[in-house]
Amino acid sequence: MKFIKRQIYNPVALLAAFFMLLIILFGVLWVLVPPPPKSIEMATGFPTGLYYQFGERLKAELAKEGVDLNVRSTGGTLDNLALLNNPQSGVGFAMVQGGVANLDEYPKLVSVAGMFYEPIWVWYRPGAFKNEGSQLTILSQLKGKRVSIGNEGSGTLVLAKDLLQASGITEKEIGAERLKPDDAIEKLSNGDLDAVFVVAAAEAPILRKFYSIPGIRLMNFDQADAYTRNLTYLSKVTVPRGLLSIVHDQPRQDIQVMAATATLVANENVSPALVSLLLSASYDILKSYSRLQKVGEFPSSAGLDFPLHVDAEIYLKDGPSFLHRHLPFWTAVWAGRFVKIVIPLLVILIPLFTYIPSAKNFFLRLKLAQVYEELKVIERNAQNPALKEKNFKELADIERRVGNIKVSMLDAKELYDLKGHVGEVRMRLSLVH
Repeated sequence: MKFIKRQIYNPVALLAAFFMLLIILFGVLWVLVPPPPKSIEMATGFPTGLYYQFGERLKAELAKEGVDLNVRSTGGTLDNLALLNNPQSGVGFAMVQGGVANLDEYPKLVSVAGMFYEPIWVWYRPGAFKNEGSQLTILSQLKGKRVSIGNEGSGTLVLAKDLLQASGITEKEIGAERLKPDDAIEKLSNGDLDAVFVVAAAEAPILRKFYSIPGIRLMNFDQADAYTRNLTYLSKVTVPRGLLSIVHDQPRQDIQVMAATATLVANENVSPALVSLLLSASYDILKSYSRLQKVGEFPSSAGLDFPLHVDAEIYLKDGPSFLHRHLPFWTAVWAGRFVKIVIPLLVILIPLFTYIPSAKNFFLRLKLAQVYEELKVIERNAQNPALKEKNFKELADIERRVGNIKVSMLDAKELYDLKGHVGEVRMRLSLVH
């Protein structure tokens, strides 16, 4: 304890302790601000779908920055949400179809951005609708027909059910079958189905299998505006004639469809650096990715089910940060970590530095006060002959300690006042004895 008390007044010891504290604080903050992982996993969809292809494009872009993206194929949106919501799955990101998720079931998920439109296409055999002029334009025409509404776990099934419910149609009324796209295509081609619901971007490879079936047409939603007013997560999109395939003339006229927004979703604790990296890569991909949206329309903050991640909101509004705009990804990451650590330290240390002079003055006055207290005791015992030797011995010890005190120019007066008072006490002791 005495050693510690002595070191309190030792400038070298104080400086060493200060730097030790600084190192400890820096180490703690370094641990509390972890770097982003170098390997991440993303749930997508069927290998033939655009989710999976988009994941593969992202993988190629992220590899350029030293981040490995593992693209996992799944059954669709509901599977993706289940994986993303399960901490043991290892999935950090997922592609999710708009309008599918029940937000109460996934309170810890956030949107990174909307990536592209996913229209709901209804393919049908004109021969099944001869009484309606061989055209399907409103969903009530499906009553009594055989219809595939999507497989379990897919966003197609959820969206188809929403549309049917809004139309007042039950699954029994349309002989609904829950089929995977390939199975639905086979049945539609064989004449075992009259119509098929499928949700996919215009560039999705699965659509090629549909429009290669002879005589198949696409539904034009005459009530598109009404649906989008009731199902607000949907947008009305106009598809020009031949957009899907000029060769197969699909669609065979300008049609209206409704589209959900394919959204990249993550856990709320996602690394901000990864958010910036994924958005940067997405901008490069989406410049020429989809023909249904305007240039620069995506990535977007519109049409999202989950709350937008705060760093994604800043990125979409203002672009990448200064560091990520001018430095390679990992260089920007480490520089950003350093900044995030230094700023809290400065917040702590700057006020501390303002108190150093006051603290130093306090400790000096405390030391001088201790000496004055000892002098008072000596003066009180000066008249006692039996304490003569003890008084002189203690006074000599005080003089030695006072002589070793080092002070700045501003504090020199206090020290010399003390030395003068010590001399006065010695004179009084000499006169008494």
